[in-house]
Amino acid sequence: MELPIDHFRLLGVSPSANAEEVLRAFQLRLDRPPKQGFTYEVLAQRSELLRLSADLLSNPIERQSYELALIEGSSGLDLSSNREVAGLLLLWESNASFQAFKLAKKALQPPQAPALGSGRESDLTLIAALACRDASIEEQACRRYASGADLLQEGIQLLQRMGKLVEERKTLESDLEALLPYRILDLLSREKEDEKSHQEGLMLLEDFVNKRGGLEGKRNSEKIAGLNQNDFELFFLQIRKFLTAQEQSKIYVNWFRRGSEDAGFLAAFALIASGFCDRKPELLQEARKYLRNININGYDPMPLIGCLDLLLGDVKQAESRFRSSSDEKLKDWLDNYPGETLAALCDYCRNWLKKDVLVGFRDIEIQTVNLDDWFASKEVQIYVEQLESKGALGIAKAGFSFLSSLSPEQQIDSNLSNSPEEQADLPMPGGALDEILKENSFKSPFQSKEAFFKSELVKNIISKYYSTFELIKNSDFKSFILKRPIRTSALAFIVLFFVGTSLGILRQRKPSGNNDLDNISKSEIAKLVDNKIEDNGSTKIFNNKEKQVLNKLIPLTSVAPSNQDVKLLIESWLKGKADILNGSESQLLFSVARPSLFNRVIDQRKKDKLLGQRQIIEANINSINIIERSDKRIAADVELNYQDKMISSSGDILSETVIPSLKVRYILGKNKKTWLVVDYISGN
Repeated sequence: MELPIDHFRLLGVSPSANAEEVLRAFQLRLDRPPKQGFTYEVLAQRSELLRLSADLLSNPIERQSYELALIEGSSGLDLSSNREVAGLLLLWESNASFQAFKLAKKALQPPQAPALGSGRESDLTLIAALACRDASIEEQACRRYASGADLLQEGIQLLQRMGKLVEERKTLESDLEALLPYRILDLLSREKEDEKSHQEGLMLLEDFVNKRGGLEGKRNSEKIAGLNQNDFELFFLQIRKFLTAQEQSKIYVNWFRRGSEDAGFLAAFALIASGFCDRKPELLQEARKYLRNININGYDPMPLIGCLDLLLGDVKQAESRFRSSSDEKLKDWLDNYPGETLAALCDYCRNWLKKDVLVGFRDIEIQTVNLDDWFASKEVQIYVEQLESKGALGIAKAGFSFLSSLSPEQQIDSNLSNSPEEQADLPMPGGALDEILKENSFKSPFQSKEAFFKSELVKNIISKYYSTFELIKNSDFKSFILKRPIRTSALAFIVLFFVGTSLGILRQRKPSGNNDLDNISKSEIAKLVDNKIEDNGSTKIFNNKEKQVLNKLIPLTSVAPSNQDVKLLIESWLKGKADILNGSESQLLFSVARPSLFNRVIDQRKKDKLLGQRQIIEANINSINIIERSDKRIAADVELNYQDKMISSSGDILSETVIPSLKVRYILGKNKKTWLVVDYISGN
């Protein structure tokens, strides 16, 4: 047998150890043999191997020859068959646990397997058990939990086959069970391409929860994987983000059928999330069944089912659900909402989807919830029509857009001047017009929503078609749709045509109030920037108008940038990088840094996001010194007042760094006509 080890490691000494140190280490190893129950024969062979290594390394001539052989590529030690077991024992003692386990396992396999009941078989089995456990611990230390679990399973199977070392086998089984949550997390958090590992993780998760008696842990869960209920809930929150909505709905349904009430609640949310994002309203109908059948103390299903009614076009039923809620604050908020009831229901539904439903899924990342897009979907319209044909709805699909997005001018002014937060204790979002009139959603000559709606253009449209809205508002809308389909379609088309045309005109108009920005000279820009520099050299925060002015300097295309230009370019890099690592977007970063630096920041954000973390970075320039300048390269030494915080998804501070005087050298390069940050070197 050839051992993957040299005499230095076998004896446990450094290659630079002298003869005296070699002999001292040899004596210590002799005085401290392993006490795990090895036979006298293998311990005697161990001592003999240690003696041979000590003799070689303490003899100058033999050692010189051996070291020369190592330099030339010689590796490993050839052992005779009667010393193989002792060699494996020393290999395990040298912290080469993985190699010791694999070689011991191989030695126990036919045809080289030792005689049953012999001391050689006993020693090899014991080495395999000890080396297996240590190798698994090493894998766990490197966060390779699945690999560590695989080693434990191999060791358990080997001991079962040999029929020996019952206590050692129980220890391995206990270690494997305690490793289960980490193993699941390891498998599920891998890249999407590793589908085999992902499916294995799903199977282990389902088996784990079934053994616990559901998400609630009804079967003495503290004895399963060593997790109490609180620990399990924290673990489950971690793994949810690695599962798609479809995967979650499938496993939750299985757990609910086995008696887990919490799983039924989560199954409903997963179905709603999947149905809303994929425009599959039938999944919302299925989710309603689970919400109705859940019997949890303090659980009020009415508002949730009401949101489903709303999404399926049944406004009357949705309002009835909200009115039937046991939450008095909710009903007060609904009564005091400064607008129509339908707008209130839409606000509540949007808020519920964004904060409660569409979170915790690997395949769903939604920043805003747009109900108009939902009802504009062909799949949703067809499904609502089918339900309406059965007489189940209180509003037709074609009328939803009118009632949720538009109202007479007086009502619009009221909605814009009062927000639901001022009228109730519930933390509800803004009015129903927020989704279609978000700031910067289109370039308009009007400075606010109030100015837009008070303009003559909108007044003319509303005045001309006010009678249409009054007809819809003051009549049974369902009857209006069913009895006058041709007239309704024509009216809907006319109104949508004029509104769409008006918004299209507004989009194409150039802002008239920003022309003064184009007339600002370079000297005025420099003066504005200079006013933002404090005496100590650090910068203040720019307001919106000043940011617009600074945008005239980015990207930097000056032939010979001034010191102030260089400083602004570096500040833009720092600001853009901080925005992205904090989870925001930055249109600035790509204009001030070369693609490799930009991609480095994006990759770091992806890693933080995978861990459920974000970074808050504050970096202010104290001083800047240009040390090199040419036509295509500028080097600047910058002193920063730097601090950062790593924040968890729950808002806790995981780590914090404060450096009052961080020195960084920034390298700027010219790419065609644009100056970019191409590299930087940090260090005090």
